[in-house]
Amino acid sequence: MSSRDPQRTLARPVSVTGRGYWSGLEVEVALHPAPASSGICFVRTDLAERHRIPVCVGNRIEVPLRTVLASGTASVEMVEHVLAALAAAGIDNCEIRVNRAELPGLDGSAGPFARALEQAGSVLQSLPAPTLVVRQTIRVGDERSWVQAEPSLAGEYRCEFRVDYADDPVIGQQRYALDVTPANFARELADARTFLLAREAQWLRDQGLGRHVGHEDLLIFDERGPIGNALRFPDECARHKTLDLIGDLALAGCRLVGRFTAYRSGHRLNAEMVRRLLHEAEWREGELSEASRNASEGLPKAVRKTA
Repeated sequence: MSSRDPQRTLARPVSVTGRGYWSGLEVEVALHPAPASSGICFVRTDLAERHRIPVCVGNRIEVPLRTVLASGTASVEMVEHVLAALAAAGIDNCEIRVNRAELPGLDGSAGPFARALEQAGSVLQSLPAPTLVVRQTIRVGDERSWVQAEPSLAGEYRCEFRVDYADDPVIGQQRYALDVTPANFARELADARTFLLAREAQWLRDQGLGRHVGHEDLLIFDERGPIGNALRFPDECARHKTLDLIGDLALAGCRLVGRFTAYRSGHRLNAEMVRRLLHEAEWREGELSEASRNASEGLPKAVRKTA
């Protein structure tokens, strides 16, 4: 990836519709072109003031099992799949208009978003893309779960996830890695689906959550394998966790150059890595979006902008 790569936005608007996993409500996600250096931003069109929620780690709030962003009184949840699709497509600036708080679960994957972005196409913009370059090894977490960022000598953005369900051999140990490019993501990762163990799904139903979600909407594993469903990939669980990692790392608000490896991590730990990156990595040429500038205020000298 060149340090002078221009920013990109969509060539035309495109939309995706579906039901939220948690709410069960129908929602439309309309992705629109946006000006250079405006970044990725959600807009709640169902609210009177059309609240804007910039995508940055500073706007993340802690909610179990999903990535949620909030600004003021407005929030959006289950954003990781659309953010992964945008990051993999190299889209730097996009306005995401939603008419509900929760984005649709669709089939549990980012496939519908990836295909919508392919239909929309993209256009180059006049400013260079902001790019965060990992110059030193960074690790967050502990021996039970962690995320690590390392420099990339080849200048690529690579993500790897290691799944370890030692007590559930139906999933077991899986490992998957991907150089994040539009073609690789569309072919290898976009269609990997969310997964749960049957006991986890039952616990959620007992709490009154996701009762309308069926086996066809995601992967639910019992001791024999997926219930009423078939795997799209032998290592689909590791692939989906890699997809989630890419979506959460998009909270950096810029492109990334580095090699990222995660072991049994989740949304909280992925976001912690983003916070560390913003403090310890090195910026390559490009102007940050307003949201990323705000998130980067007061950074120590370890963060430097280079031409």
